[in-house]
Amino acid sequence: MRTSKIALVTGGSRGLGKNMAQNLALKGIDVLLTYHSKKEEAEAVVAEIQAQGRKAAALQLDASDSASFDGFFGQVQTTLRDTFGTDRFDYLINNAGTGLYAPFAETTEQQFDDILNIHLKGPFFLTQKALPLLNDGGGIVNISSGLTRIVLPGPSIYASAKTAVETLTKYQAKELASRRIRVNVVAPGAIETDFGGGRTRDNKEVNTHIASLTALGRVGLPTDIGPVVAFLCTEEAGWINAQRIEVSGGQSI
Repeated sequence: MRTSKIALVTGGSRGLGKNMAQNLALKGIDVLLTYHSKKEEAEAVVAEIQAQGRKAAALQLDASDSASFDGFFGQVQTTLRDTFGTDRFDYLINNAGTGLYAPFAETTEQQFDDILNIHLKGPFFLTQKALPLLNDGGGIVNISSGLTRIVLPGPSIYASAKTAVETLTKYQAKELASRRIRVNVVAPGAIETDFGGGRTRDNKEVNTHIASLTALGRVGLPTDIGPVVAFLCTEEAGWINAQRIEVSGGQSI
């Protein structure tokens, strides 16, 4: 009989998703992660998790293409059976996404559609289609952004999509309560990754400015986020539901 829990992490090959996967494994949770194009990086994360004694696997997924989700979950079912010895999983972390920094007046309709597809429509229908495979008593963690609270010029449509995800989280928590599925949203502040072209990580001026606005005096790192997401997938977090948890070091308070 299977005793370990399983988490599905979208966008788990690098950045925040990679750190989430690593920390889930440290909590004794097996991991099925997805990647968009970085197959070798995803396989490296899988190998690292397996070296810790946990089970892991990686599948390709375009989280913005809802038409592909039925086929994807067919692969999930096969992988759950072949790699994990089960037919269901316990936690879904909707992490996959891309950034967009474009002035409101210059944002194109294509950019608008692309951001909504990957940050709202994608997680909405991916979660919907995951429900038959998600164990009762499990959990969903949606990933938002500190930019739903901290207003800076540029990411208007990105932040608007993430605001929608925060509202969606509350409705999911309400409607899935009968199955004891908890739904929370984690909102990272500015983090040093390749997200948005590495804007925060690689632009010293941006990095220094954000650090000056943050109570703890630095920009965030992936290692600041992954442990929080992993914690939400434990029994210790069993009474946390429908919450927005900002992890920003006190940015712009």
